[in-house]
Amino acid sequence: MTKRGYHHGNLKQALIEAALSLIEEKGPTGFTLSEAAKTAGVTPAAVYRHFHGREDLIAEAARQGFEMFADLMQYAYDKGQPSALAAFEATGRAYLAFARKHPGHYIAMFESGISVNRTPELSLAANRAKSVLEKAAADLSQHIPPEKRPPASMFSAHIWAMSHGVVELYARNTGASSPFPPEDLLESGIGIYLRGLGLVPQDD
Repeated sequence: MTKRGYHHGNLKQALIEAALSLIEEKGPTGFTLSEAAKTAGVTPAAVYRHFHGREDLIAEAARQGFEMFADLMQYAYDKGQPSALAAFEATGRAYLAFARKHPGHYIAMFESGISVNRTPELSLAANRAKSVLEKAAADLSQHIPPEKRPPASMFSAHIWAMSHGVVELYARNTGASSPFPPEDLLESGIGIYLRGLGLVPQDD
């Protein structure tokens, strides 16, 4: 790859894309800044124009991932309207779709050990994604009297955790096998959970 050095048209984004490919290949701790620079076709010194270390580079990849993730979650929520249940289930499916389509971002966001509070920008992007699922959860529980209504933040967190588990076990080619597609596992799990909380009617 030809060295592009300081005259690189978009050095910062090139480094992020290089990091994402390395994250997919080697994991978030399996590469150095020098390797990211080499993959991007620039000198190692050029990296420090934008990032102080590998963690800063991964944090920016995570921020971009959360921005994309929040947009996808919002799209899924809007597409499910006016049904609160359809909107809520759509956000769960969006989680799986994102993990499959953007594995480098997903790993940077959820498996790198980088705190979402590392920078204000990262925190804001992560909270925007979280707020979409919480909004969908709140919509779904509106018919329950307030004194009996489970906190939307609680059961949205449970669904987020369930989605993450399905992704890790069955949607990331980890070797674990399931007789059912990940989407079906998640949808049935969400249904069982929501019926248990009284948020949707029991099956006949």
